[in-house]
Amino acid sequence: MLGAVAKEGGSWGKHGFPHAAPGPCRSVAQASRGRRSREGGTLARVRRFSPRREVGLALGAYGLYLVAGRLALARDGRARALRNAERIVALEKRLGLDLEPAVQHALMRRPRLVHGLNVGYVLFNVTFTLGWLAFLYRRRDERYHGFRRACVLAHVGAQPVFLLLPTAPPRALEGFVDTLAEVSGVDLEHRLLVRFYNPIAAMPSLHVAFAVLTAGEIATRTSSRPLGALAHVYAPAVATVVAGTGNHFVVDAVVGAVLGAGARRLASLRGDGVAPRRP
Repeated sequence: MLGAVAKEGGSWGKHGFPHAAPGPCRSVAQASRGRRSREGGTLARVRRFSPRREVGLALGAYGLYLVAGRLALARDGRARALRNAERIVALEKRLGLDLEPAVQHALMRRPRLVHGLNVGYVLFNVTFTLGWLAFLYRRRDERYHGFRRACVLAHVGAQPVFLLLPTAPPRALEGFVDTLAEVSGVDLEHRLLVRFYNPIAAMPSLHVAFAVLTAGEIATRTSSRPLGALAHVYAPAVATVVAGTGNHFVVDAVVGAVLGAGARRLASLRGDGVAPRRP
């Protein structure tokens, strides 16, 4: 009998009595626990990539942007924005950074190029920043959350400045060209369009902030040399476009770059998706 137990896979106990071999009930229980563990991990992953939450965050961020703009406009915002823009012009002249008129003068000789830059100004963030977010989300990439967090931090961080220091874009001042209106026939000051954006939010440049975030994220993640090289020139290219089209001052672009770099560094402290840029 003992031999039969040994053959069936039993083991001997401390006092010479055989242990029973693992039965089917125990195997079923182990399989059930494993299945529950896998299901729990899948459920946590689904919750982490919740479309409802992502849409809510996007609408909340956009709503905050519109509210800050309406509050700034309600407090004599247009006049204050023009005065702040003139102060930036004076500051840039003292620092030797008043490059916008020269850049615009050179660009206006090539209307087709200017039209392309106007299109780029409108689509840059949609194409690259939102595009990269959508790419990471679609792949359920864990890096998505860190990158999205950095974008939200940059966006939210700009709102107090938009509210307390409203600034008109260069195209609103004499001596600058509104390339969107003159070349592409788009009037950003149309009463219908201003319902959907803040027309006195030139400082800081969120275009440049998001460009810094996107370029840094792609440069540290991609193994493609051409894509990495493109990422390194992306933010300077965006800064040139926003200045050349009369939508931001050079100082706006510099502050926007600092905002983007700061948001990226702050988001990286969480350690789940955004890595500081490699030296």
